Amino acid sequence: MTGTFTIGTRGSRLARTQTTTVAEALAGLSGLDAELEIIRTEGDVTTGSLASLGGTGVFASALRAAVLDAKVDLAVHSLKDLPSVQPEGLVIASIPKRVDVRDALCARDGMRLSELPQGAKVGTGSPRRVAQLKAVRPDLDVVDIRGNVQTRLARVPGLEQHDDHAPAAAGSPRGDLDAVVLACAGLDRIGFDWAITERLAPTVMMPAPGQGALAVECRPETAVTGAGSTHPVAQALAGYDDAVTRLQVTAERALLERLEAGCAAPIGALARVEKDPARLVMDAVVAATDGSRLLREHASVDLPAVRVRREDGSADSETLGLARQLGMDVAEAMLAGGADLLPTSQ
Repeated sequence: MTGTFTIGTRGSRLARTQTTTVAEALAGLSGLDAELEIIRTEGDVTTGSLASLGGTGVFASALRAAVLDAKVDLAVHSLKDLPSVQPEGLVIASIPKRVDVRDALCARDGMRLSELPQGAKVGTGSPRRVAQLKAVRPDLDVVDIRGNVQTRLARVPGLEQHDDHAPAAAGSPRGDLDAVVLACAGLDRIGFDWAITERLAPTVMMPAPGQGALAVECRPETAVTGAGSTHPVAQALAGYDDAVTRLQVTAERALLERLEAGCAAPIGALARVEKDPARLVMDAVVAATDGSRLLREHASVDLPAVRVRREDGSADSETLGLARQLGMDVAEAMLAGGADLLPTSQ
């Protein structure tokens, strides 16, 4: 890298908006110019449900390959789309401040979840959302859907917005659903918060691990800080990293890593940081895919400080280690409670 650095992104409006936000922030911190490179991913070009395509990771592999092959310097992901195990040759160098973690109900006629009629059709491509919707409203007819934000919203009467930049996909169904469920963060980022009729509380719909957060991924040498590097991009990545968010998602992704190794049921998790005294608190849920049973856990750990980096920008391994251990401990408690025995067929 010289006076310009390149950032890989998917081509969707949401991905480009997220990446542009990151690029502008890092350019401002580094004093360098940022260029965006559009990368097509398997999730963008393959049909079928996200669960059948492999779920998390389906949107990330092509972006990661572009970084590993040095076609781009950085890649920006929605953190919830990243597999829990970090691949060799890549590091998550920066996790900016998290935004709204909640899921959004986007329903016809301004309805909330409790107001949807008996047997209402609700669209989502997420087994986690399916399970929790069924748990609170077993009467709902939950329909598997795919497509960009506009394509999904167009399936709800009154929520189609014509947009020259990213219209609903031609030939996709229109107006056939009573509601869809999407992430609040994505809708807020692209200015589609007008479509949200209810922001679902985590007690009703526990978010995915990492939801609402972005991840900036790069090769390890790009992220070297401290005495070993004075490169402005490395320093910008360290400065853009948010300590509270990284602690939260470290715990959530540790839980996901452990549960994915021995549990096929949908998983939700949310950690929060309390600062006086410093403490990391975590709630998690594992659900039968038909919503017939939810297994919940709650735990916390005291922290020496709310920080993830020392003054030279290097990792604070003690604090991050406590966050990771909290996630692992919650996962073990859930497995001991029978998380691996929950029904997973729909």
